[in-house]
Amino acid sequence: MNILLIGSGGRENALAWKIAKSPKLSKLYIAPGNAGTHEYGENVNINTAKFSEVKNFVIEKHIELVIVGPEQALVNGIHDYFLADDKLKHVPLIGPVKAGAILEGSKDFAKSFMEKYSIPTAKYKSFTLDNLNEGYLFLESLKPPYVLKADGLAAGKGVIILEDIAQTKSTLKEMLEGKFGVASNKVVIEEFLKGIELSVFVITDGKSYKILPEAKDYKRIGEGDTGLNTGGMGAISPVPFADKQFMDKIEKRIIIPTNKGLVKEGIHYKGFIFFGIINVDGDPFVIEYNVRLGDPETEVVVPRIKSDLLDLFEHVANETLEKAIIEIDSRTTATIMLVSGGYPESYQNGKVIRNLSHVDDSLLFHAGTKIDCKNIVTNGGRVIAITSFGDNISEALNKSLKNAQKIDFEGKYYRKDIGLDLK
Repeated sequence: MNILLIGSGGRENALAWKIAKSPKLSKLYIAPGNAGTHEYGENVNINTAKFSEVKNFVIEKHIELVIVGPEQALVNGIHDYFLADDKLKHVPLIGPVKAGAILEGSKDFAKSFMEKYSIPTAKYKSFTLDNLNEGYLFLESLKPPYVLKADGLAAGKGVIILEDIAQTKSTLKEMLEGKFGVASNKVVIEEFLKGIELSVFVITDGKSYKILPEAKDYKRIGEGDTGLNTGGMGAISPVPFADKQFMDKIEKRIIIPTNKGLVKEGIHYKGFIFFGIINVDGDPFVIEYNVRLGDPETEVVVPRIKSDLLDLFEHVANETLEKAIIEIDSRTTATIMLVSGGYPESYQNGKVIRNLSHVDDSLLFHAGTKIDCKNIVTNGGRVIAITSFGDNISEALNKSLKNAQKIDFEGKYYRKDIGLDLK
């Protein structure tokens, strides 16, 4: 099979690594890819935001399956574009249509969907500038901390949690006046839920689904979960508190109602669903939906899937997922993300990355890298994910930490406490 994988991050590097192992693969193209995906296929410089460019490439290279990594193309309707085009509609695409992608594209839609299908989530209300004063009154009915969420996609920066009500009211007004552009034209105010989070993933063909390994990621830049939010500083899989009893609750209360709700809404959903879950005193609540695999969770989840990923995607395309058998590695995986100095605020690109060949007994998944004059250099805030297997969290984490010390670039930073709260 000729495959096109869209994306350029650590998620796409992990997917490329896994896809390259499939005996069904003829040729893998990654658009645009990075210095890591280069090892598993051919990076292609096409503008994936322009669906006409994707179309021309798919036709020219006889692509038989398209896998969309990031959310933006899905929210913008790339799957709908394929289905509406006579030359593309026969090419399967892994990722939901626009009507499904709105689960991530609109926080307000996602919350109303959960409310409609009795899926446990935090109490909420949505507001615009037109009813700002009502937003103030709703905030006064809640206890701190206060959670504000931009309705649309805001590059992972659209969620703000504050303790002071005056500051929260001021921030709400700023958001509605354009702090995050059109993404915050509407803001969801949520009740704060106290608990421990995890990420749960399923893949669905629009009828049946399969549950993939769960993970816990770490968003804060500083150790002990302090400092600013990032795109993710590391992850662990499996998650010790997500035992069979807890996962059964998630399936019965959240996954099954979500799947049934999509069917009832007439949304034919083919692809991944990411459930951001919080464990509140043993009960799962949904924080958010994403319509693709998470990053850096993909870097710990995909290595634990022992089955052929292309075979799984074929079942999704053919709507025969109920026949698929997924084999999962029982070992623990731990990912540590090396990031640029200054991230998640301002940082510099172009720093030469050294000693990659010295890494031993770990997988490297490039996130923000590129090749420049035969050197691999930094090209983003999050640079490289180091993933290791172990019989427990300590063993896996120690391998990743050992190799994190070996890799070198100016300003390198990483957290050393990933997963320690789970031991």
